[in-house]
Amino acid sequence: MIKINIEMKKGHYFSGIFIAVFVGIHLLNHLIGLGGIKEHIEFMEKLRVYYRNIFIELILLGAIIFQIFSGLSLFRTKIKTANSSFEKIQVWSGLYLAVFFSFHIFAVVFGRYLLHLETNYYFGAAGLNIFPFNLFFLPYYALAILSFFGHIAATHSKRMNRNFLGLDPKSQAKIMIGTGFLVTMLIFCAMTDYFKGVKIPQAYDVLIGKYGILLGK
Repeated sequence: MIKINIEMKKGHYFSGIFIAVFVGIHLLNHLIGLGGIKEHIEFMEKLRVYYRNIFIELILLGAIIFQIFSGLSLFRTKIKTANSSFEKIQVWSGLYLAVFFSFHIFAVVFGRYLLHLETNYYFGAAGLNIFPFNLFFLPYYALAILSFFGHIAATHSKRMNRNFLGLDPKSQAKIMIGTGFLVTMLIFCAMTDYFKGVKIPQAYDVLIGKYGILLGK
């Protein structure tokens, strides 16, 4: 049992690195949206040449599924021994990411293959720009981004054993979490046209209905 847990932790760690690279690029794509919707979609189209490859998609999907199940297993173990702030951040952010990935993958697959929607900028922006749906999607996405940075920060504080630029590992981790808050706000600016509201194409009415209130416009 101990050997299985050790192997699971290793697998969780390395699959997490692979997923973190993808998520980091995905967040960068959203940040590019600060320059406009066109720029966001153009950058996404360039990336899709690589990650829409069936083999890459299967590897990524497999890594995420393993991450979810191994994460839930590790949560049940670590929640009993988590004492420090970063240990608690690690287990609770991991739990939220497991839930988020489960829902997010389902939503993308459902939208792409069953609703035949283009899962681009507008697919993600639809819920953020329409009231009352944004009351759910704003915290839903905010917690996902913050959990991503929080999970990495907590892991970093545990594994890092030396100072960097005069900062100890815990201070470095705090900066990572602060960066997460900044990135969250910037992405919301990009996905809502700086909170003025983005007009969502009619094709996405199937997601948000026709009775929501468009923010700002």
